[in-house]
Amino acid sequence: MIQTARVEILADRPARQPELPEGSYVRLLVSDTGNGMDRETQRHLFEPFFTTKQLGKGTGLGMSSVYGSVAQNCGRIFMASDVGHGTTFSIYLPRQERPASLKPQQNVASGLSRGDETILLVEDENAVRQMLHEALSNAGYRVWEAENGAEAMGLWGREIERIDLLVTDIVMPVMNGLRLAEELRNRRPNLKVIFMSGYAEEAISRQTDSNDGLDILQKPCLPHVLVRKVRQCLDCPAPAPEMEKGF
Repeated sequence: MIQTARVEILADRPARQPELPEGSYVRLLVSDTGNGMDRETQRHLFEPFFTTKQLGKGTGLGMSSVYGSVAQNCGRIFMASDVGHGTTFSIYLPRQERPASLKPQQNVASGLSRGDETILLVEDENAVRQMLHEALSNAGYRVWEAENGAEAMGLWGREIERIDLLVTDIVMPVMNGLRLAEELRNRRPNLKVIFMSGYAEEAISRQTDSNDGLDILQKPCLPHVLVRKVRQCLDCPAPAPEMEKGF
């Protein structure tokens, strides 16, 4: 069942109203009569890559993407579920009093900025790479993708004339992201780089002697977090010609 309604959140709200700032909202209610979820599943539901499906049957990116999209639009999502009695999601989005502008957002501080630069995305997990590619493409960027550092080097040499930013995982087979960044910066010293890693900073430090000066995005991350990081990096001054070495 899907329902929509206009909801007013009052300052002196009754107990049944959700914890939201006072104002006018549009509520989207989505419910089913399925198996429902236990408390442990509910606790992890919005975490990126969490899934109850068997290996290879799902990525766990769906609900985390929903959560990110709702949060990106200043909304909130609530869930109620009981085993054997289905699940209900309630999404509250602030109601707009005037039509939204179709002009692309340019305010970097808002975290919603778009762009038209060219990005080289390097990630060895197919599902993750596809999700990140989609997030960047939807934000207006032109994206070239590679599965590992060696493939990225070949792509750079054959097809790419100009790249504004390299977004790469650190731990990959064939050639890791640190070595890739070094090789590409030997060709273009001012190339901007965002490293992605699912490892703690201590583990990164052991690979690099120091992570000082490395722009690192911890994985897993929500798509809107990546887009915000990309915009911030592109708007920062170009890096110094010499890259930190030690790997």
